[in-house]
Amino acid sequence: MWYDLSKIEYVKAVKVKAGNKTDVQVQVKVSIKLRDEIDVQNISVKLVSNKKWFNQIDKRVLKNYDKLWAIPQDVFKLFQYFCWELKPYKKWTRDPRRMFITEMIPEEQGKIFKFLNQNKLMIVSDILKWRGEFSAERMLVVKKTSLYERVLKSMNEVMNFYGNWDIIISPQWSIRIGKITLQRKWGDWGRETANMLQFKIDPTQLFDI
Repeated sequence: MWYDLSKIEYVKAVKVKAGNKTDVQVQVKVSIKLRDEIDVQNISVKLVSNKKWFNQIDKRVLKNYDKLWAIPQDVFKLFQYFCWELKPYKKWTRDPRRMFITEMIPEEQGKIFKFLNQNKLMIVSDILKWRGEFSAERMLVVKKTSLYERVLKSMNEVMNFYGNWDIIISPQWSIRIGKITLQRKWGDWGRETANMLQFKIDPTQLFDI
């Protein structure tokens, strides 16, 4: 983090309550000449076990994303088909309970991609960094191997790496915003929480930059 180690009096790590992008707040007391300062760094921590490991970075019910991003009504309805909040409007879909992005007509796909492209910076910032007091300033990725390899990147680097790419349809018929996968959450033994929108990344990719 570019601190002069000789001027640090102590470092204190505080675990932040769940629901924030920041997992650990690091407080660093720095002595500079006759002045003492406490600097604060908010860090998002990702623990991974495998060489490649997709990690959930955000999930919410669709209406909560609407509150954040003011999704146009027609696009919101398309996401409802995508999340299984609404049943498919046509027959012979891969899953009779929902629609994949590839099963929507080109005009509908275009509406979704237009919204995502116009709001990509805000979306990437919200799902990786968040807003306010506990917005994450850095991301720490730790591989739980015998060596406990780790990499620490500024959140600007993380956002540029994962978000600064085209928006495309993924091989699993969902959506990729750069290197971020956008999909229906699935699982949860059929509970309604399975219908959330979910964003995922592979944190181990940060070891390669």
